[in-house]
Amino acid sequence: MGVRALPDRIINQIAAGEVVERPASVVKELVENAVDAGATRIDIVTASGGKSLIRVTDDGAGMGPDDLALAVDRHCTSKLPDDDLNAIASLGFRGEALASIGAVSRLVLTSRTAGEPHAWTIAVDGGRKSDVAPASLNAGTQIEVCDLFFATPARLKFLRSDRAEANAVTDNFKRLALANPGVRFTLAGPDRKTLDLPAAGGDEPLLERLVQILGGDFRDNAMPVGIEREGVCVTGFAGLPTFNRANSLQQYLIVNGRPLRDRLLIGALRAAYADVLARDRYPVAALMIAVDPGEVDVNVHPAKAEVRFRDAGLIRALVIRGIHQALESHGVRAASTGGAATFAAFRPAAMPPRTAGIAAGSAAGDFAGWAAPPDGYPATGFAEGSQAAFQSVDRPSADLRQQEPSDDAAEALPLGAARAQIHENYIVAQTDDGLVIIDQHAAHERIVYERLKAAGEGKPVARQMLLIPEIVDLPAEDAARILARAGELAEIGLIVDAFGPGAVLLRDIADDLAEWDETTRLAERLDHVAATMACYGSVRSGRRLRPQEMDALLRQMETTPQSGQCNHGRPTYVELKLADIERLFGRR
Repeated sequence: MGVRALPDRIINQIAAGEVVERPASVVKELVENAVDAGATRIDIVTASGGKSLIRVTDDGAGMGPDDLALAVDRHCTSKLPDDDLNAIASLGFRGEALASIGAVSRLVLTSRTAGEPHAWTIAVDGGRKSDVAPASLNAGTQIEVCDLFFATPARLKFLRSDRAEANAVTDNFKRLALANPGVRFTLAGPDRKTLDLPAAGGDEPLLERLVQILGGDFRDNAMPVGIEREGVCVTGFAGLPTFNRANSLQQYLIVNGRPLRDRLLIGALRAAYADVLARDRYPVAALMIAVDPGEVDVNVHPAKAEVRFRDAGLIRALVIRGIHQALESHGVRAASTGGAATFAAFRPAAMPPRTAGIAAGSAAGDFAGWAAPPDGYPATGFAEGSQAAFQSVDRPSADLRQQEPSDDAAEALPLGAARAQIHENYIVAQTDDGLVIIDQHAAHERIVYERLKAAGEGKPVARQMLLIPEIVDLPAEDAARILARAGELAEIGLIVDAFGPGAVLLRDIADDLAEWDETTRLAERLDHVAATMACYGSVRSGRRLRPQEMDALLRQMETTPQSGQCNHGRPTYVELKLADIERLFGRR
């Protein structure tokens, strides 16, 4: 067959395969158009997870009849006034969304400008356009998409269940709402519970919107992030390391108002929490990155889910440094949910069964009518009966009641005054308004680790030359990347030299450079060595501490960065407020 031009219907369906992946993609494109139109309220309705219906209504600028006819054609847009793809200031700019959606669904577009006496409407059915006709609508735009992918049944077969597609729409909805906290968003329909997010105001609109989406716990466990350099500004909020999740769905990354799932930014967020979070846990964060539009290419992904930065290393470094600064300023703080989780482990203790026979000579102080539980009687008072640390009846390892009492002034300090050590591992401290339970090994491990890192800062890494250099054969492009960074590698103790074409050291570093355009592998190895030394060189579980040692440990924690969690991401202490303890015993 010879070369031929494809008909417009097929061209639009091919484009739809790139732009419209699933119902959530349609919602994203339509909401971005509404935001670009200056909407202050955006209402979304879906049915069957968006397969049978998606309706997006906004109160934006609207369109007249001439614009309406062009809006559903390919590559027609009002968002590139100077035809400059190097300075894109809007969310949409390619003019493909409506044409692509109309090619695979039944689309009805109705719009009205503030100065028009009535609205206008146009329909697109599987790529076939109708004429523009008068209609009724308030100022703004309404787009209704029915029977998505009816014109391409093969695509329809690959959609997931209604529930899964509805969840994907909800996730996109939250990301778009977070990127635009000053806009009111609603999401409703027979396939879901209605979500209504009022426009956020006040001093911290982003935090207010985050609380709307993530709940009030985030406010109590959020750290503000703010850093700026070379015209790039990173702001937002990051959760404490001990406030984490099992997946990355609560990571929100926004560049110039555009929510993304960008690999570079996700990798930077992971690196920022590298030594304060367990490897199988994910931080909660929302970061907004403002950068000159000329320094970022938003046209590298069909669905605009990723971008390319002119200086990717600067962006990554700012994200990592901004979060590190936040962590350092909240070093002794642990998640407020720790205390709630601890109380969730409690349940009212069941009284032993009443016995029929009681010895006549029972002492007056005994509880008449009750017998001590027999041996092997299941432990009560905790949700899990297998917590061996609490089943022992031995006295605490150390108890300040037998010693001189600690300085009561210490109770006003963040971690209070040590009162006891139980099971040779946990320190119980009293504060002005509650008590704190500290894991002595985890706490001291963080202290030693931070000392080791501080001792190495600003000093060259000690190295020993190999008698016979290690030679690794690599592709020429990988060898060139490593040699270009030879100076950086030398600073952390690794000397590399060319040895014939395509031969250089360390494949892992080459892989890092190929994927991220930077290498962190060697620095991570050095941190791992420091963490291992800290683990084996810290106070061990099972060691009895003197009262002075316990208080000294608490004071060191209060001055150590990131001491709310150990090197493995586990919390080092749990705080219980007195009010919560009183509620547990029915005093409130």
